[in-house]
Amino acid sequence: MIHTLQQIFHSGKFKLGFAIFTSLLAFIFIYPIFIPEAPLAILGQGTFFPPGIYVNVYDSLDTSKYIINQEGAAKRRIANKLSEDDRVAIKEYLVAAGVDESRIDITNTDELLQQWKATFDPKRSIKGFTNAKRNYYIRLNTALQSLYSTGPAIIAVNDPETNTLLESKKVTVTEYVNVNEVPTVRIFPLGTDNFGRDMLTELVAATKTSLQIGFIAGLIATLIGLTLGLLAGYIGGFVDDIINFISNLFIVIPPFVLLVLISFSIGQEQRGASTVAAVIGFTSWVWTARAVRSQVISLRNRDHVNLSKLSGHSIPHIILTDILPYIASYVIMAMILQISSGILAEASLSILGLGPKTTEVPTLGLMMNWAMIYQAQLQGNWWAYFPVLAVIALIAFSMNLMNTGLDQVFNPSLRD
Repeated sequence: MIHTLQQIFHSGKFKLGFAIFTSLLAFIFIYPIFIPEAPLAILGQGTFFPPGIYVNVYDSLDTSKYIINQEGAAKRRIANKLSEDDRVAIKEYLVAAGVDESRIDITNTDELLQQWKATFDPKRSIKGFTNAKRNYYIRLNTALQSLYSTGPAIIAVNDPETNTLLESKKVTVTEYVNVNEVPTVRIFPLGTDNFGRDMLTELVAATKTSLQIGFIAGLIATLIGLTLGLLAGYIGGFVDDIINFISNLFIVIPPFVLLVLISFSIGQEQRGASTVAAVIGFTSWVWTARAVRSQVISLRNRDHVNLSKLSGHSIPHIILTDILPYIASYVIMAMILQISSGILAEASLSILGLGPKTTEVPTLGLMMNWAMIYQAQLQGNWWAYFPVLAVIALIAFSMNLMNTGLDQVFNPSLRD
């Protein structure tokens, strides 16, 4: 056993796949210890907050101020606040006002605003522009003027006696606060999703759930495939014909189509994570059974098996002690692939809306489904789907590497 493990961990591909997979496992089990929040807790009043550090504005007003004269801060402030839609709207106005479109570069903030200053006239009537559109450009011009302003922002409070606003304090453009001194700070390393939930916390929980589904589905599929493959390969005859007939039925109907039909018939309320895993396992055992059957057929007439028959051993004893140990390595490799396939099958089902119940626990497929429904990919909100794709790819990649490494160890034709 020790020698076999040494051989396995001598494989570079297995070690790399094992390192990636164990790192993922370690992270999803350690992270909840330090961040024990519920994965589906709604934290943000809005959708798709971008990744970053969020400082409470109200608390920062009473935090110590530091005067920092940072060169180019005003330009960067204007460039960041001028949205893509605003830039396109400015270009549309400039073109309508007679500016050559080839001279307009919406990525060059300074040049774009200079052209805007030289061209915009709130009293000017441009053909084809409605009153609503003219008012929009007036509001846009007012907003741009405020961006150029370097005067302090005045914070006022209401005086209940006179019912008037009284100046409370001023905030200048050169005042900065130290994030570490603000009492209320929230970090969203991967932003939030369409419901305002922390993406990283949700992703950790989803990865754990998807792995559980993969392990349950892989175990069920491997056990069914192993049992039927052993019986069909060793006993043969009528038993082999029956098992082959059942296998052919599953092959004629594509497994994923069967999986979709069964999941749809179960209904949303009954589709828990374990139920989905069981359905995946019961529909994905066929290729394992056929591969095991082929292995057993090549072993059943070996000398040690014939000797066991002559000794009067029972069929279960022969299968378990004289055949199974010889295909154990293959079964382990098959189970690794079944786990990977189970995770991918769950993701595919959930994207179609046929995965586990959305109100219980998140899965990687459900996160992809939410991102698609709320059009994260069209809005450029990459943090809602790219980390999920990366985790799915890492799991599949690591498991395939481990499987390839085991194949190199146990397959004589592939050994160095």
